[in-house]
Amino acid sequence: MMESAKLVRSNNPGGAADVIQRALKQAGLVAPQMDAMRDTAQAGSGADGEPAFVDLNPPPAFQRASMPRKTARKSPLPKTADFWKQRPPAAPEELAPGTVIDGSFACSAGQRRYKLYIPAKAAQGPRPLVVMLHGCTQDAADFAAGTAMNMVAEEQGCLVLYPEQDRSANHNGCWNWFDAAQQQRDQGEPAIIAGMTRKVVVEQGADAKRVFVAGLSAGGAMAAILGAEYPDLYAAVGVHSGLAAGSGKDMISGLHAMKKPGKAATLGKAVPIIVFHGDADHLVNPGNGDAVLRQFADAHPRSGDGALTKESSRGEAGRTYTKTSWRDAGGRRHAEQWVVHGAAHAWMGGKASGSHTDANGPCASTEMLNFFLEQAGK
Repeated sequence: MMESAKLVRSNNPGGAADVIQRALKQAGLVAPQMDAMRDTAQAGSGADGEPAFVDLNPPPAFQRASMPRKTARKSPLPKTADFWKQRPPAAPEELAPGTVIDGSFACSAGQRRYKLYIPAKAAQGPRPLVVMLHGCTQDAADFAAGTAMNMVAEEQGCLVLYPEQDRSANHNGCWNWFDAAQQQRDQGEPAIIAGMTRKVVVEQGADAKRVFVAGLSAGGAMAAILGAEYPDLYAAVGVHSGLAAGSGKDMISGLHAMKKPGKAATLGKAVPIIVFHGDADHLVNPGNGDAVLRQFADAHPRSGDGALTKESSRGEAGRTYTKTSWRDAGGRRHAEQWVVHGAAHAWMGGKASGSHTDANGPCASTEMLNFFLEQAGK
């Protein structure tokens, strides 16, 4: 870090980035697929003049095969947002019939854009609201297309809110879950997303008792933070290929947690949690899924009345999986873990029209929404 700082002071940010990359690789914190993207990035700086850096959430191999091959090394790397515009369009049957609203929210902690899906299906009362947080290199539209959550929400009559990270806050579009300043209630990105959530609840007349948050990768890690810091706002949390709240305090410790998850702090209040993770995920170690589960489930009583009971089952939905559920005294699922065998770093049961998806797995969108709606009764 001292060497990289000297290079920055000498007006050599590219050299500084290379030093950090080598250090991360030597420490075993850079996944093999990240090296390939780094080589592409070294062809030049980003289109906005900033030095290209490691992408925390590269697309899985089967998607990279369908992407345009890189040109000569002297060609600059395109902006990530432009790069993902080349994804295939959604098939007609994947397009939900409701309305998508573009909006923005601002508070003392900052400002972010969002997309909100409103079902075409007539409301039978205050609608549930699901907040969906995208991963790195993604945006709101990409995440909506890949997860197909709008289609699932249409069937259940739910609103879906897609906050969008600003590239000025993170060059790769990642939610800054690894930054200690973004992990506390009423400050930073958690404050922005929570404030945005409250705004939509009021404006849409949503059911304040049925507000949920879910995310993928960096978005999953931020969803865990929101569940930990705002148990009064979010009735349940879904974490897909993410990390426990407080897993890192800066970029280096965050990358280390991605590779070697540690013991997560137990929450002060039990919040229902559903976790998806592929056991072949080489970017975010599958042990992070276990850490998320323990962080939330361990807040529940371990014995006596109200203690959770455990049940496990195996199944197959294109990929085999092991599902483990913990139920309370009333039989309601309070925690659930899906370990998808052979799956990498991608949203299970997703669509090819969005990035970072695996159509072969069980449908995470359907299972998460069913779990959410069970918490307060549909």
